[in-house]
Amino acid sequence: MLPEKTNSMTAPPVLAVNGLTKRFGDLVAVDDISFTVERGDILGLLGPNGAGKTTTIQLLLGLTTPTSGQISILGMDIRRQRRKILSRVNFASADIHLPSNLTVWENLNIFAKLYGLRRPQKTIAKLLDFFGISDTLHARAGTLSSGQRTRLNLAKALLNEPDILFLDEPTASLDPEIASRVRHMLRSVNQERGMTMIYTSHNMYEIEMMCNRILFMSRGRIVVQGTPADIKQRTMAKSLEDLFITIARNGKLHDAAPGTD
Repeated sequence: MLPEKTNSMTAPPVLAVNGLTKRFGDLVAVDDISFTVERGDILGLLGPNGAGKTTTIQLLLGLTTPTSGQISILGMDIRRQRRKILSRVNFASADIHLPSNLTVWENLNIFAKLYGLRRPQKTIAKLLDFFGISDTLHARAGTLSSGQRTRLNLAKALLNEPDILFLDEPTASLDPEIASRVRHMLRSVNQERGMTMIYTSHNMYEIEMMCNRILFMSRGRIVVQGTPADIKQRTMAKSLEDLFITIARNGKLHDAAPGTD
């Protein structure tokens, strides 16, 4: 169960996107999107391949410059205060592979120094214990199983205790038991720290379990957004998976209720 919001009427959103557009020549990868994310939200950023999700995340992390529009993170403009913002956010992906010839300790210690942590031993020990991989401390990253590598990436992403955590397919390629364990750990972090998360996945079961809000994209635009229950009711979809398939096939919702696109 996700944490209840407090003072949601007065507290500013931790992330605010307004009129965000990104063009690559004639290709419009992100097309005039706007949305907000409140503290403690787990927002599912969904859509078929090519929908614009990856470009959106790159824009939010300041890895690419928008053609137009504004991004405010933690009350700061990404263009003017990117370095300060990046010190308070982090990113984890199943596609990220830490240097395989370094040990778990060496990898985490290097990132701890990059994040400016002093005496990171206790922080690293706590994270490895939390994710159940303390016994891998002196193992080379290249020898870890896929589940251990995923949890190592998550430990790396939590070193700086970020206010916002971006998660790109965090349980991809994991077996069901390890995936369930990782989801439980992420929910615990969300509840205990009120950490905001931006979550991408093609697993709609996982999205419905994890996210209190979702945002569907297609062809660079937002098709529908809201809570999972509200979206299913407004679009008359039997499930998020059915809705995903409809959007993937048609690029839009033909029979959506008014106000959903």
